[in-house]
Amino acid sequence: MGDGDLADLKSIELLGVRIDNVDMPAALAAVGEFIRSRTPRQVVTADASCLVLARKDGELRDIVNSADLVTPDSVGILWAARLKGMPLGERVSGVDMVTLLCEKAGRSGHRVFLLGSAPGVAEVAAKNLRQRYPDLVVAGTHHGYFAPHETPGVVAKIRGAAPDILFVALGIPRQEKWIRRHLQELRVPVCIGVGGSFDVISGRVRRAPKWMQRHGLEWVFRLVSNPRKIGKIMTLPRFVAQVLWSQIADVLARNRG
Repeated sequence: MGDGDLADLKSIELLGVRIDNVDMPAALAAVGEFIRSRTPRQVVTADASCLVLARKDGELRDIVNSADLVTPDSVGILWAARLKGMPLGERVSGVDMVTLLCEKAGRSGHRVFLLGSAPGVAEVAAKNLRQRYPDLVVAGTHHGYFAPHETPGVVAKIRGAAPDILFVALGIPRQEKWIRRHLQELRVPVCIGVGGSFDVISGRVRRAPKWMQRHGLEWVFRLVSNPRKIGKIMTLPRFVAQVLWSQIADVLARNRG
């Protein structure tokens, strides 16, 4: 974590992955401190699928565990934390962080850059954000469908735009690995992996109603809206099984002790 109050943030461990116990105001405050420090920082918004992937992907697990901030980005994470007796405050999702940070950036004059999603989507998302927050400065956008040999040009474009916040929507684990690989050369104070946020903000994908989000049914809405998401949705039962088995293993270990 960073300096000052950030050192006082509490963290828990789920399935070998660190999750910071932050609510949205604390997460936004941490990002504000990162911007003031001007030192490149990585923020991970970790959902259940991230933890499932991190169990078998050591590189992703190391990236998350060494990130400067890891927010709990799913109801499943909150459920698992409660089951472990380590409750977290609230869900801090990538899409909500994008909109709230853009609102703050409009007031503070900080610049943002949107990288990711299909061609044209980041531009529409940027347009919608500027309509919502007229003072927001979008330093640039770029789609996520670039080949490896195009990466130096993408990095140069972002560095030349000099944003204060880079939102990266390349999907897990590509976005986390891409940020970590290029964090220092990007020279951006805050880089955040935000998954499918641009699709939602652009209007390309509808978000589940609030009541479904509150009751942990957002996955049902996603599956009905886009059956092609079945692959990601199927990580949820694996996550539940892994958490339950971890809980059983902890009980057995305590009894043996």
